[in-house]
Amino acid sequence: MSCSAASEARCRNLLLATLTNEQYDAIAPRLHTVPLKIKQVLFERNQPPQYVYFPCTCVLSILAYMLNGSAVEVGTVGNEGFIGIEVLAGGEFSTETGVCQVEGNTLRMTVSDFKEATAGDTPLRRVAQRYMLVYLSLVSQAVACNRLHTIEERFARWILMTHDRVEGDHFYLTQEFIADMLGVHRPSVSLVASAFQQAGLIRYSRGRMSILNRQGLEELACECYGIAREQVDHLLDTQ
Repeated sequence: MSCSAASEARCRNLLLATLTNEQYDAIAPRLHTVPLKIKQVLFERNQPPQYVYFPCTCVLSILAYMLNGSAVEVGTVGNEGFIGIEVLAGGEFSTETGVCQVEGNTLRMTVSDFKEATAGDTPLRRVAQRYMLVYLSLVSQAVACNRLHTIEERFARWILMTHDRVEGDHFYLTQEFIADMLGVHRPSVSLVASAFQQAGLIRYSRGRMSILNRQGLEELACECYGIAREQVDHLLDTQ
């Protein structure tokens, strides 16, 4: 789908880009572009969410926190989808905590506007429901991946999925975030990142990640990356 200047933000979110111009124009006045910074908290567990987010150039992370303050990522959303599944399902409170993982822009809609735009069999509700099924499938795949595959395979998978969601080959991310995403300790992240750098796959320094050899990363990643990519592609190809 070609993008005019007026619809550039819409086309950066691939889920919204599946809507026709007429369908998008009907909800466009309710959408606002906002910049997000890394580690910015968007909503918290057991609190009523204020907004639904459609990432454009940022990547958002869903974190499950333990009583001791440790956290593990249970879901990631980029420009292929949206954050607000609880609202779509009729929930009043967030089940987990959402934070910005990679800074960038997002389209944002108030919860009340989203509820109105998805009341009944509307175009936005249909695409949101399709994405909800894909998201749940991706979460299930990640659980299996974390149990069955090595940290090297998972690290490569995560880098590739993040690369798919951002602009260009460079993005900023701390070791703390990577550890949360992979469910490992930070020293393990340092060891794997160092090995990947020595192999010429990435450059990683002071939180700045650069992709140097994507094909090599794809060869190292587990099968879960290909499965996830197919699920997202199928979602975006379904009109």
